[in-house]
Amino acid sequence: MAEIIVTEFMDEAAVERMAAYHDCIYDPALVDNPDGLAELVVDARALVVRNRTQVRGALLAAGKNLQCVGRLGVGLDNIDVAACQARDIDVYPATGANDLSVAEYVITAAQILLRRAYYGSASVIAGEWPRQSMIGRELSGKVMGLIGYGSIAREVATRAKALGMTNVAYDPYLPANDPAWGETANMSVAQLAATADVISLHVPLTDSTRHLVNSEFLTAMKPDAIVINAARGGVVDDAALAGALADYQIGGAALDVFEVEPLTAQAGKKFASLENFIATPHIAGVTSESNIRVSHLIADKVLEKLTLTS
Repeated sequence: MAEIIVTEFMDEAAVERMAAYHDCIYDPALVDNPDGLAELVVDARALVVRNRTQVRGALLAAGKNLQCVGRLGVGLDNIDVAACQARDIDVYPATGANDLSVAEYVITAAQILLRRAYYGSASVIAGEWPRQSMIGRELSGKVMGLIGYGSIAREVATRAKALGMTNVAYDPYLPANDPAWGETANMSVAQLAATADVISLHVPLTDSTRHLVNSEFLTAMKPDAIVINAARGGVVDDAALAGALADYQIGGAALDVFEVEPLTAQAGKKFASLENFIATPHIAGVTSESNIRVSHLIADKVLEKLTLTS
């Protein structure tokens, strides 16, 4: 039986590297076949997943020989880390490998939402020439508000500054005297909500961050400000956000993550027909380049672990 199971898409060159040393099953359809996965994982020493495979409960119980779990990304909310630690199963996130992709996504989404010119292709082609309705705003001179100031948020801040923005951030876990703050102003959540023109979220989903962006937060935002969530679904109250957009309470939003994932047609109804709204399928951290970086980083970690424990 296979020693390595890969349940979601991975760069095939990285899979081939692992398969050169260990029996490996690479089947991205396994994420939607939990029973089949539970059967295969019985003899596996390593499990490689993205964000949809739930590494907990019955799956962990079935994986009696598991020595490590590789996460093709950085969030660990789909992995019962405590249970893995209790069984001495190492968990490897791909820390740093997709920072650039997420940062570029945030900046691009901000530019699209502020500029507004990119929504009108059909009208222009139809000969309507809607110049006045497509006049938008510039990033330069605006305030970028970052909730969470870890490595990805700092990549966003670097690019925002280069485009003429001022950066402010909230991060209760980063000491006020930490040099990482640099020129970024350290603010409370309330101050940031009232100050920023663009708000980007960079926090995990925990009890303290769930629905951090709620009706109260949205009311405190500037009426033309925008919010971008490429972190975790549930940090934003999706229903409250949809209502604020429908009422033109804020200027716009981009969601790459949702409270229900994959987003169903039913759950997505609340966002239908909204102007100044971008929805993407949890793809901010995935580009052709980042997929290669993430995949090979995890392949390295898995190969090293299995070599050490052979």
